Amino acid sequence: METNARVLVVDDEERIRRLIKMYLEKEDFIVEEAADGSEALQLAMDNDYDVILLDIMMPGIDGIEVTEELRKEKSTPIIMLTAKGEESNRVQGFEVGTDDYIVKPFSPREVVLRVKALLRRVSATSFSEGAATRNLLVFPHLTIDHDAHRVTADGKDVALTPKEYELLCYLAKSPDKVFNREVLLKDVWEYEFFGDLRTVDTHVKRLREKLNNVSADAAKMIVTVWGVGYKFEVDDV
Repeated sequence: METNARVLVVDDEERIRRLIKMYLEKEDFIVEEAADGSEALQLAMDNDYDVILLDIMMPGIDGIEVTEELRKEKSTPIIMLTAKGEESNRVQGFEVGTDDYIVKPFSPREVVLRVKALLRRVSATSFSEGAATRNLLVFPHLTIDHDAHRVTADGKDVALTPKEYELLCYLAKSPDKVFNREVLLKDVWEYEFFGDLRTVDTHVKRLREKLNNVSADAAKMIVTVWGVGYKFEVDDV
């Protein structure tokens, strides 16, 4: 449920924080604020937020560093707030594990819609109480448990961000089918992503790395089809 979801808003400009907070609270979100990266990291480590809105450019610890440190411990969904000319920073943000970004200047209504869309995607694959049977995808070396929102490789847990989890599930539901980057952007991200195809590449790279840290065989299931895109390969694992 989106109602009463906890959101952490991080920006060194107070007016931006207050504006976002006002619009989110109108939609019954519980909103907390942080004025810099150090405060944001402390709050994010000590609390379980449903979404973090994180400015990329801040004095001291910036949004990239906050995300990088947080991802060592948690998979909290993160939406990065960036200025128009910060494309390279946005790509870097995806590489360290952000799930979405919003370009400044933005409409507060857009922020609310993006937060709701991200929460819907997360809840669509999260635990559903009272399920009669477990909703599993089982492959050699890899199991995806939709009910528990859990991925295991060779019996060991793999900690994925919401977007990495969605990407893995999308590929795994159609084994051996090749998807080009445009299709993955449209279907996994649910809206046109400004044509930045590197978004897919950085997420695939991180997904493979996390799988490989647990099971090299599981990581090999994510296959690059050169000049086309990616597929989830079950044979010859």
